Amino acid sequence: MKRLSLAAASLAMLMAAPLAAQDRTADLLRDLSNAAGPPGFEEPVRKIMVERMKPLADELRYDGLGSVIARQGSSGPRIMLDAHMDELGGVVRRATPDGFLTMQMLGGWLDQALAGQRWIIIGAKGPVHAVTSIRDIHLAQADERGALIKRDAVFLDVGAKDAAGVAALGLSPGDPVVPDSPFLDLNGTGNYAGKAWDDRVGCAVLLLAMERLKASGHPNQVFFTATVQEEIGLRGARTSSAIIKPDIGIAIEGGVTGDSGGARPEESQVKLGAGPGLFLYDTSALPNRKLVALVKDTAASAKLPLQLDLVQGYGDDSAEMQTANGGAPTVNLVVPARYTHVHTGVISRRDFDQTVDLVVALIKRLDAKTVERLRDFTPE
Repeated sequence: MKRLSLAAASLAMLMAAPLAAQDRTADLLRDLSNAAGPPGFEEPVRKIMVERMKPLADELRYDGLGSVIARQGSSGPRIMLDAHMDELGGVVRRATPDGFLTMQMLGGWLDQALAGQRWIIIGAKGPVHAVTSIRDIHLAQADERGALIKRDAVFLDVGAKDAAGVAALGLSPGDPVVPDSPFLDLNGTGNYAGKAWDDRVGCAVLLLAMERLKASGHPNQVFFTATVQEEIGLRGARTSSAIIKPDIGIAIEGGVTGDSGGARPEESQVKLGAGPGLFLYDTSALPNRKLVALVKDTAASAKLPLQLDLVQGYGDDSAEMQTANGGAPTVNLVVPARYTHVHTGVISRRDFDQTVDLVVALIKRLDAKTVERLRDFTPE
């Protein structure tokens, strides 16, 4: 018994240690990562963003889909700094007669990431824990064991014995579903594990940059924009860009690393812990070349590392900002992240801090003359 008690005490200390060591920034990242907010159900994330933005903004408003637009400054170029609040998730489709639930996925999930996982369903009576089904290895035939489990064969198990039991838990079709993956300081390494780094890490960059720019001042009107429904078609970026009409657009995203094993060099060259990233290409957008050059020069002047990447099969809000107001120069800056679009990703605190530094330094350089030059396409 004593040995068991000592083991339990050691486990408790191990679990508590990362929390005790957390600072204000880690607390923010934890709160944003843990908040539930699949596309169309971003309320918990929006609450965090609005509470932090309101004291720092000269004006705060919303677009018709629920994106938050916080303006700082009343003159100068219109700079749109964007991060999206939504995460990959799902919604309940129906309850089966034997008490399981089927799920409509929201966003670009890999089928192999769905089975055998823990989830939280936000029902009428509050959060309900669930696990997704998976074929038991003792029942699976040899040819099944290495096969992909398709999403249509995955069911949510909430412990109910029938459809009435599901209803008694307050669950019904359309209820949002999110991964159950709490924030964790990964063994004191300075790397943080958690869900929804795409794009809660961008939301955190947005908030800390807003704080610093409020204190230091800047030569612009900056529209700090937390958008909705990015994962199902960049929808919030489209509606908020129509309101803001940006002169310059900067998206802040969770990037894609190629250092987690199995990646081919042509897929991604970015590494965790090696600094902020700048996309030179993705499937949805090409950045403005002059703005890319300015980002590179800003990073070099501030002695900040900068990783360059080109990624297929990736879309971001800069694609919508790019086409607003007759066209706007845009870039996509990223905090590198391992394991995006699954239950648990990993980011580096160092990369995060340096991304905030880069964003602040870049916005301070975007005065009227610089913006005019970036938007001038007159042949030389």
